[in-house]
Amino acid sequence: MANRMLIERDGGVVHVRMNRPEKKNALNGELFDGLRSTARTLATDPSARCVVLSGAGGCFCSGLDFASFAAMAEGNLDAETQEVAAIAKDLSRDGANGAQQIAWLWQELSVPVIAAIEGVAYGGGLHVALGADIRIVSPGARLAFVEIIWGLVPDLSGTQALRRLVPLDLAKKLILTGDVITGEQAVAMNLCTELSDAPIESALELAHRIARRSPDAVRAAKQLLNESGRVSLSDGLANEFRASGALMGTPNQIEAVIARLGKCAPNFVDPI
Repeated sequence: MANRMLIERDGGVVHVRMNRPEKKNALNGELFDGLRSTARTLATDPSARCVVLSGAGGCFCSGLDFASFAAMAEGNLDAETQEVAAIAKDLSRDGANGAQQIAWLWQELSVPVIAAIEGVAYGGGLHVALGADIRIVSPGARLAFVEIIWGLVPDLSGTQALRRLVPLDLAKKLILTGDVITGEQAVAMNLCTELSDAPIESALELAHRIARRSPDAVRAAKQLLNESGRVSLSDGLANEFRASGALMGTPNQIEAVIARLGKCAPNFVDPI
């Protein structure tokens, strides 16, 4: 059986690639399992500083494997679809079910995740991309919520991630039409972060820059920003002050100061 998840490490940067290029990385049971298990493993890895998420073969992810839709049309759920139904009650920390976790677990991960998008990111593939913290996309990439075409609604957490990025009317237009947009359009509407002709290389370069910062501060910053849209202003301000106080005077914070003043590379320790 082919290895459907390729994982490469370079220092604190972990490059995770969906590896089903012959199907443009269409999501089947193996990729569902691989995305979930990889995210869960990284959640317990203190040496991980930043993650890059991409697809092998020049394509991010073309969405749910068409064979699953064919089975639905026949009134027959295949084994993979049955598995998704069986894990619907397996909830993550934020309440994402087993299917939604292929995208939302990247949000719950304590370290930053950068999606490098080339080729296409359709349906479930776009959900996975939106689960990342930052999205670097090639100008000619094509992105779409295609669920409406199949008589469905987006159900892998993308509606929740989308509303943090774009206005409500634009979110409705994307989801209700199933329109395909380019990478350039995605950046213009804030669906993606920035353009690159070589998104994987750009994502890895950014990941290494982030990995050179204090891992304690990076993790605290991601948590604060993720919570900012869920809590009241007073709670958010209190959380910010508490997080800053907790970092002050810690070994990694002191190392950051010493390295900055000494104009040398810091030597951070992994979070406990």
